[in-house]
Amino acid sequence: MELATARLRLDRLRHGDAAALLAYRADPAVSRYQGWRPASLDDAAGFIQRQQAVVFDTLGSWFQFALRLRDSGELVGDLGLHFVDADTVEFGVTLSPAHQGRRLAAEAVRAALALMFDDLKRHRVYASVDPRNIACIALLERLGMRKEAHFRESWRDGDAWADDVVYAMLAREWGGRG
Repeated sequence: MELATARLRLDRLRHGDAAALLAYRADPAVSRYQGWRPASLDDAAGFIQRQQAVVFDTLGSWFQFALRLRDSGELVGDLGLHFVDADTVEFGVTLSPAHQGRRLAAEAVRAALALMFDDLKRHRVYASVDPRNIACIALLERLGMRKEAHFRESWRDGDAWADDVVYAMLAREWGGRG
């Protein structure tokens, strides 16, 4: 499965992506809001290896797209899709700090929403986000997603409890904005 936008190509993570994946995913500025932080190059490579076996649109699975600059092929982030059930998809997006602030994440998420709603005919797409991640919340709101829930101290972040906010969009709210 591959997608293309004006500036990005979304495709599978490759074995050669491990160092770049580790570099941005282990960066404290990025990992403070992530559920998965690679501890080593082997950890990043293992994640990529496990992703090779994932079949796109398999219920219960997470499929991780690589976000690459369309012109150079440079890995600048990743976007995961969790196929929760036949009607619902959860997503998460991560972007390298060197490429933030250019609306690349919005471009990638818009492409994923179009795929989910226009092509796969899903009913609901949502994202779970740490409420301290102001940039991500701004992105979700800019894309027209609405806040559905705020769960207090619902997951453990290291030694502390953290809140979780859920933003969602229904197919009828999407309306072909892609």
